[in-house]
Amino acid sequence: MSKLTNDQIRQNVRGRYQKIAVKKVEAASSCCDSPAEFDAISAKLGYSSEDLSAAPEGANLGLGCGNPQAIAELQAGEHVLDLGSGGGFDCFLASRQVGEQGHVIGVDMTPEMISRARDNAIKGKFNNTEFRLGEIEHLPVADNSINVIISNCVINLSPDKQQVFREAYRVLQPGGRLAISDIVTTAELPPEIKNDLDEYYSGCISGASSIADVEQMLRESGFSEISIEPKDESRTFIKDWVPDANVGQYIVSAVIKARK
Repeated sequence: MSKLTNDQIRQNVRGRYQKIAVKKVEAASSCCDSPAEFDAISAKLGYSSEDLSAAPEGANLGLGCGNPQAIAELQAGEHVLDLGSGGGFDCFLASRQVGEQGHVIGVDMTPEMISRARDNAIKGKFNNTEFRLGEIEHLPVADNSINVIISNCVINLSPDKQQVFREAYRVLQPGGRLAISDIVTTAELPPEIKNDLDEYYSGCISGASSIADVEQMLRESGFSEISIEPKDESRTFIKDWVPDANVGQYIVSAVIKARK
């Protein structure tokens, strides 16, 4: 993609998240919309009732395609980075796991999301958690400073995924690990979906890469111990993202893990 096209994609995604952050979109059951019953949707993604009650009110926006907390195996004292942190939901769950000796950083490119997440951190008294404005292709994070990177249905939204994985590798400490939930393709997307910037790209669909492409990007970035596990059961909620479009026959949520 050209630089102009990349900028157009980022602006489109940023605009959609801005609307979500200030609650100016109608409720819908989509990966990247603001649903009416956030807890019910998050439960389908694998979050427990304890998880749903642990974060401050307003942190869970019902977004995502899985639960990175379930695969990250976070330990007390670790430093965690969340790519595309939104309202801070996964950051606050990570904060609880790493404890006061640990540290959690959320990065999001939408100022309204950062503002919302920071307010949530204050409300919940999460003193070991901070939120930084930035693009995941250019992380505002020091080299070799992070133990674990988590992310939930965000990297598919980037127009330069290879650069995202390069940055992830840069900021991880040696031995650090990547543990994310994201969308991958299982079949070639039809042109009407692949070329739709407004509904399908910012809706976590047409920006998805194949499992083979994700593995190649991770290897080219330097990662090892790569594991990509598609979750066929995710089609049960993916089919509702764009009703009558049958997107579930083309994409699936996957658990993606790798190590530096």
